[in-house]
Amino acid sequence: MNFPRPKALTTLIIIGFALVALPLMIAAVQSAISVGGLVKQSEGLVLQGAEVARRSQILVEQIPEMKRTAQRYVVLPDITLAPYEAQHRGFINALNALNDPELTEHTAEQLARVRLDAEAIMQTLREHAPASAEVAAAIEAFDPLATMATQIGRDSAKAIDRGLDDLQEWASNARRNLAWQLAALIPVTFLLVLIFTRLISKPIRQIEGAIQNMGGGRFSKPINITGPQDLEALGRQLDWLRLRLLELAQEKNKFLRHMSHELKTPLANIREGSELLVDGSVGQVTDSQREVIGILRNNGIKLQQLIENLLTYSAWQSKENTLEIQNFSLKRLIESMVEHHRLTLVGNNIQVQLNIEDIYLDADRDKIRLVVDNLLSNAAKYSPAGGTIYVAASHRGHEVILDVADDGVGIPEEDRERIFEVFYQSKAPEVGHVRGTGIGLTVVRESVLAHGGSVEIIDGRYKGAHFRVRLPQEREQMYA
Repeated sequence: MNFPRPKALTTLIIIGFALVALPLMIAAVQSAISVGGLVKQSEGLVLQGAEVARRSQILVEQIPEMKRTAQRYVVLPDITLAPYEAQHRGFINALNALNDPELTEHTAEQLARVRLDAEAIMQTLREHAPASAEVAAAIEAFDPLATMATQIGRDSAKAIDRGLDDLQEWASNARRNLAWQLAALIPVTFLLVLIFTRLISKPIRQIEGAIQNMGGGRFSKPINITGPQDLEALGRQLDWLRLRLLELAQEKNKFLRHMSHELKTPLANIREGSELLVDGSVGQVTDSQREVIGILRNNGIKLQQLIENLLTYSAWQSKENTLEIQNFSLKRLIESMVEHHRLTLVGNNIQVQLNIEDIYLDADRDKIRLVVDNLLSNAAKYSPAGGTIYVAASHRGHEVILDVADDGVGIPEEDRERIFEVFYQSKAPEVGHVRGTGIGLTVVRESVLAHGGSVEIIDGRYKGAHFRVRLPQEREQMYA
């Protein structure tokens, strides 16, 4: 199911914050409502309790006053019944004020009985003479009336206490409900945070990966950014840039192939002519002429190596390079390449220390020759005059280990991550006489990886740079 995507990243962020904050806001509102209800009920109970206590006290205080007023009415002939009648009306009003639907049935019955007894006393005082036995009995009825009024006050206080207990239970239930709501909201909020973090970070990671691929020269994978529309538009622009860079890389490789092939023919003629001069096929040469011819021959060999590197790199880039697997002696190949560099090594007084086992390797001989050639050339270039190049080859399990090291200044830390990149040259000072193109180590890496091997930089054993190549000893016919 496809959900509508926001047009901008900021819109997605705002929606995310809103949805994450919504459950918390709901919980806060519910908490405020619950607390408000609790406060309101508490205030009502407090006010009700105070009012009930006040009116109960009025009842208890009025009954003795009413009794004294009735006694004065009986004893003093000039006293009228009007003061008592006024007290009676106040007493009845206090009784009416105590009526509440939440009173227990027993308390309501007591209130009704007190009202009836008070009305009966009033009726007796009105209908009989002050000195009559009926009036005397009515005055004695005030004592049980006071007892009932006191009991009514106690019952009302108990009703208030029950209300407080109910309120406390309601508050406890509210606290439990809020706790459960918060317990449910925490995972929901966390889930929303994860969802929107993924929605926001996913397109950013995709853009980061696309930029890294282009920065590493990997242009074959299309760039497809999913997310807000502005990031998708940015993804389309990056894909256009990828296609443009891919086109430029293909044009560059095409140029390298054409130029390398164009250079091979005149170089072959130059090398053939120099070999004829060295062999004396066109006549005897003097020692000084032989020295010049040697320089021409030596630089012709180096130029041939550079052209082979360019052709090999161009073939890897265009995916047209095929590995031609054959079985050959690695020891003889290394010895021939050392002899190939003999003039450069002798000219700079560089010694070569060989420690090579008699190993037969199933691999592309020409590609392995390029690997050894470039590693020896790199070691010679950075070795000081009078230094030593160390070459070792050994068999470990199903692997062949090839080590090439020198006595130079080594590889700076800042160069190690990029030393195998095409056209990258180390900032270390070159001791040799021939400056490289920055493609030799790239050819080494590509050739080794094509065989299913690896190449790495080793520290600690030698003073200078130490490269270690790992190759599978047996390999079937394969394509790069």
